[in-house]
Amino acid sequence: MEKDIILKAENISKQYRLGEVGTGTLNHDLNKWWHQIRGKENPYLKIGDTNDRSTKGTSEYVWALHDINFEVERGEVLGIIGKNGAGKSTLLKILSKVTAPTTGSIKSRGRIASLLEVGTGFHGEMTGRENIFLNGAILGMTKKEIASKLDEIIEFSGCERYIDTPVKRYSSGMTVRLAFAVAAFLEPEILVIDEVLAVGDAEFQKKAIGKMQDISRGEGRTVLFVSHNMAAVKSLCTKGLVLINGKVAMVGSTEQAVNYYLSQDSESMNMRTFSSEYDKPEFTLHEISLNAFGKSSEDPLDEYQKIELTTMLTLKDSSKKLHLTLVLNNDAGEPLFTFSHINNDLKLTDGLNKIKCVFPEGFLNIGTYYLSLFIIENGKSALFIEKDIMSFIIQEGERPIGAWMGREPGFIKPRFEWSIDN
Repeated sequence: MEKDIILKAENISKQYRLGEVGTGTLNHDLNKWWHQIRGKENPYLKIGDTNDRSTKGTSEYVWALHDINFEVERGEVLGIIGKNGAGKSTLLKILSKVTAPTTGSIKSRGRIASLLEVGTGFHGEMTGRENIFLNGAILGMTKKEIASKLDEIIEFSGCERYIDTPVKRYSSGMTVRLAFAVAAFLEPEILVIDEVLAVGDAEFQKKAIGKMQDISRGEGRTVLFVSHNMAAVKSLCTKGLVLINGKVAMVGSTEQAVNYYLSQDSESMNMRTFSSEYDKPEFTLHEISLNAFGKSSEDPLDEYQKIELTTMLTLKDSSKKLHLTLVLNNDAGEPLFTFSHINNDLKLTDGLNKIKCVFPEGFLNIGTYYLSLFIIENGKSALFIEKDIMSFIIQEGERPIGAWMGREPGFIKPRFEWSIDN
């Protein structure tokens, strides 16, 4: 069966000169012009650093995007994920024709509506109603077509009381509500959305995700969705694209893309193997690992899973009466709680010990956590201490549509026993 490709990116690259607008010097401009009139390649395309914001680099040119290739079928929802600075917003601006690529081309079939940043395309001095007509006109719609959708747009946005008030007096949440309603209801073939859920409340998140599903599944239109909210990406998207340093690292199913993205972060490595420096006269520390129950340490951990923490240690002399104590800290370095196997009357024996601790299902909230390890002798003195011996990430789990998307307050999520007496 032939694919119905609605959007295709071919060899898309975008180069910027750091600290300058344009090339920055007359010499560079003349050099580019001279190559252009002779039909030769731009000489500055052969130079430039990879888009890695964490390094200083050696060139004044940087490739925000480099050789991006992908295609999207009609009705697909493509989730574009990556770290801050990976090139996600730059790619969406090129797809939306807000900026032009340095090299490559975009081929699309149909109108593209974009929601890139809060208030993009809105005029602050104009009312919400006037901005609806302005955005519709930009999308190529007639006044009659816009008027036919006006009531639906206003109702969905929840801004009816303020619709005749200048947009400059709207909060960021109100602005993004109205902008999303305009983009979604004016029936573009391709809807491009950049972090629309970031400033929305729970009610808006529910409505926005539901509307995006209706657009793609019910109406057969295409959505390109950028978000750092992995739960929203998993629940909404049918395919994922991972950007790392301005390059496509992988394209695949949503589950594959999210797992690949999380596995690239060194903090999400759920296993640490120790070298000979942890071989002490009294013990040898081999490994600490975490895994979701029934899975390996290579799989990401999420907020709803039962989690096993395993420490492998060889005790060389049982007369030393050693035990492990661990402290779990949050990403601000604050201790959350202390735990130890000695509280269960479990003792280390000579030889290899595989010490397991199980966190109950749904115990830890979303976030980054750090383990500190103490090896205690005779129950009172610390023989070995290492703060932040390893870190791990708890990611968002699968949530039903309509549930709050994002991190709730607190660091642990205990499941208490509840009852109601009527």
